[in-house]
Amino acid sequence: MMPHWTLNVLITLAAFVAMECVAWLAHKYLMHGFLWFLHHDHHQRDDGDFFEKNDYFFVIFATPGIAFLWLGLNAGFNYLFWIGLGITIYGFAYFLVHDIFIHQRFKRFRNTESVYLKAIRRAHKMHHKHLGKHGGECFGMLWVPLKYFREAQKATAK
Repeated sequence: MMPHWTLNVLITLAAFVAMECVAWLAHKYLMHGFLWFLHHDHHQRDDGDFFEKNDYFFVIFATPGIAFLWLGLNAGFNYLFWIGLGITIYGFAYFLVHDIFIHQRFKRFRNTESVYLKAIRRAHKMHHKHLGKHGGECFGMLWVPLKYFREAQKATAK
């Protein structure tokens, strides 16, 4: 039988990985769908403000993680807690990659030689070349199409 802590780690990792799929779907169909009124200022920045309407998604997407953590905690640290932990860790990773690394909302991690990080940055840049609601690409964050890895490898090799 699998040790209890191993199962909890696997549940947390599975929730983290599943969140990339959830984030892709939410970004493509909700944020570029009926919730575009909250997301458009992220694509069409013109005010210079630190905060965006798009920041409401931080609260929206944090709510399930907090709910799972709370429910799991009150049930004696059952599987719901570990799902909530995976969701919360993904949210923190998203914040680090999207807001700090890519958009430089805090001036950190500007330069990197990592092919993976360069590929993520390039894919997100391609997402933002589309200023409107339709016709976008690269809706994920941590999962990047291979062509951006190849481009990053070529750029790094020069």
